[in-house]
Amino acid sequence: MRLTVRPSGPLRGDVRAPGDKSISHRAVMLSAIAEGVARIEGFLAAEDCLHTADALRRLGARIEPVGGGTLEVHGGGLTSLRAADGPLDLGNSGTGMRLLMGLVAGRSFATTFTGDASLSRRPMDRIAEPLRLMDARVEGQGERCLPPVTVHGGTLRGIEYHPPMASAQVKSAVLLAALSAEGATTVVEPAASRDHTERMLAAMGAELTVEGLRITLRPGRPLQATSLRVPADLSSAAFLLVAGLLVSGSEVRAADVLLNPTRTGLLEALAAMGADLTIGAARDEAGEPTGDVAARASELRAVEVGGELVPRMIDEVPLLAVAATQAAGTTIIRDAEELRVKESDRLAAMARTLSAMGATVRERPDGLEIDGPTPLHGATIESHLDHRVAMCAAIAGLSAEGETVIKGAECIATSFPGFVESLRELGAAEIESSGG
Repeated sequence: MRLTVRPSGPLRGDVRAPGDKSISHRAVMLSAIAEGVARIEGFLAAEDCLHTADALRRLGARIEPVGGGTLEVHGGGLTSLRAADGPLDLGNSGTGMRLLMGLVAGRSFATTFTGDASLSRRPMDRIAEPLRLMDARVEGQGERCLPPVTVHGGTLRGIEYHPPMASAQVKSAVLLAALSAEGATTVVEPAASRDHTERMLAAMGAELTVEGLRITLRPGRPLQATSLRVPADLSSAAFLLVAGLLVSGSEVRAADVLLNPTRTGLLEALAAMGADLTIGAARDEAGEPTGDVAARASELRAVEVGGELVPRMIDEVPLLAVAATQAAGTTIIRDAEELRVKESDRLAAMARTLSAMGATVRERPDGLEIDGPTPLHGATIESHLDHRVAMCAAIAGLSAEGETVIKGAECIATSFPGFVESLRELGAAEIESSGG
């Protein structure tokens, strides 16, 4: 699919982004091994999360859609999962594959995970290493443990693990495996990463303690089914908010947005750039802080982003790069080397994308340097089958001169299937999709 974007007039209105992808993955996984029935409202019905739900069904979980974006999960307890009848295809979902690897590591059967061409190039060695230390046998392709990956489950032992970089996926996989281990497991992070797994485990009754960057889980307590409403995904809402900042005369408000402090790094970076952002209607949803975020067209200035802020905005770094093209000065993004092993090498992909549109971008081993403000012009952009790259190009195209064509834009459906419709609701009439 091709997405064609032309410059937009002012964007105005209220929108609600789809349910948070990270919470949707975790809610359906933990509900499947809890005891009792959970209703998950606002579950993200995008390809990544649907692949996770389908994989759990093939592992024996009973998961039923009941309408209105709600799933009903009949949990059978920690030992209820059974061997699948063949490999589990996770599509493009790295989160689904990595967390499920941890979930099945303590079971008494083998599980093979596969994915699409993009996911098959994404290394799983950072998950395999701690699982092997816990005595699971993990087999993948080559030194980096590329998919297909097989996890031979069995009796696990608790460990203390110090991951080399902050990663919520690594931490979550270890904690999910720890539910079945003999003895306590501790993960000591080098910096804080998103903590949805810890929050949800604690809410379901797990014996879990958090002391700064040290997270310890002691197995033995059964998880109890807990119904919840999934907040709107900040990672998706961020595209609409940044569009509001960049398109002259715009004012966009995103409702019910997840504002977990481990996820708000982009908002903090944008505020430091002088963005006109306001947060209202603060409240809790499913034990997570939420609120309404408004963005008004702003004159931005360059910033330097690195260190502990990066894990709290890792999915939004490409979008920060788009904003940086319109900020006065040189924006420096560092300590973001994890982006090289996402759906694409996002540092290289964004450098190519923004350079093609007229920006001055210098690629660093661990980040980007972007000069601004620079008038952008339309170009033909390859998505690299990466939903965030495709959406970043679309947002850049709204304020660029001429026509921007994004090839392979069907990948947007992995996380934000209503992306185009949301932009149209805000007034971006010059955006259209076509086959080919």
